[in-house]
Amino acid sequence: MKKWLAVLLVGIMILGCAACASSEEEVDYSFSDGDQYDTIGGELNVMSWGEYIDPELITIFEEETGVHINYVEIPSNEEMMIKLRTADQAFDICIPSDYCIEQMIREDMLQPLDYSKIPNAKNIDPKMLEISDKFDPGNKYSIPYMWGTVGILYNTKMVDEPVDSWGVLWDEKYAGQIWMYDIGRDTIGITLKYLGYDMNTRNADEVAAARDKLIEQAPIRKGFGTDNMRSSLVNGTAALAVVYSGDAMDAISQNEDLAYVVPKEGSNIWFDNTVILKSAKNVEAAHAFINFLNDGNLAARNTEYIYYSTPNAAAMERLDAEYTEDETYNPPQDVWDRCEVYHDLGDFVSVFNDAWIKVKSAN
Repeated sequence: MKKWLAVLLVGIMILGCAACASSEEEVDYSFSDGDQYDTIGGELNVMSWGEYIDPELITIFEEETGVHINYVEIPSNEEMMIKLRTADQAFDICIPSDYCIEQMIREDMLQPLDYSKIPNAKNIDPKMLEISDKFDPGNKYSIPYMWGTVGILYNTKMVDEPVDSWGVLWDEKYAGQIWMYDIGRDTIGITLKYLGYDMNTRNADEVAAARDKLIEQAPIRKGFGTDNMRSSLVNGTAALAVVYSGDAMDAISQNEDLAYVVPKEGSNIWFDNTVILKSAKNVEAAHAFINFLNDGNLAARNTEYIYYSTPNAAAMERLDAEYTEDETYNPPQDVWDRCEVYHDLGDFVSVFNDAWIKVKSAN
């Protein structure tokens, strides 16, 4: 009996060790592009979105370079711009979206990247650089970090019809179960697409039409949200929400009844790129951190952690099929074809802002 128990215990220990080894293999933080990092020291002030980097990567970079990273979270591009203009501290790096990068270039807030210090830029998919070129010509000031789409996350048990149009968000039978995104550019943008207009329109009448359509929706809308919408869909307290594709991936991983679609009218395909500000105090560390984030293996680990799509081709080669074959994460060409990137609206942004104020006041 004791011998049987000993054998059993040995078997359990072997299985336990195998499980540990498997777990370690799943989270491999080795450098696929080589250890290129010297001691730099000092601090690096980074501004980005919440839950937008695997914290283990920050720890590894700090250990490799002796640089201490101060990571400041912001909820929107607009808040980022306000903070950059008013904060007491100078920021080295931030990760703004496409149209915000255009604005920062126009306002001379960025310094050109020194690609000789970012050898891992070779890993970025040329297709992604081609799109990034639309808002940063020549990719002079920015390098893609993550990308995705804006679409509808919905509960297949609560929505009893095919979801292929933004119009479902105005269906009265889902009254009180519809979340809209609490950022004006996105919510007005998808409404413009639903009405057949360009998301980057500079036509005040078209913006007014989108405003009125959103005001019309107010009686059936659950409200405006951001991260809280995911949990609402996961726990079944709402049926539909306008979300980013990465948030959809996260929610679907927690509830198999959820699905995501980019409607037939089209949508936004967005890019968040890493930039170095003119205010940067530790430019050497800034370039080293961007290079670090573009190591093929580390970029793969990062995208697995945050669920957003990576522009890093070397990372894509390391991802499992659950990512590469998932159309929420890696949409087919027909989705790309009906999507557009946002552009800086210049002074016309005030028309969008005024419309958004009226939409919010009607909620």
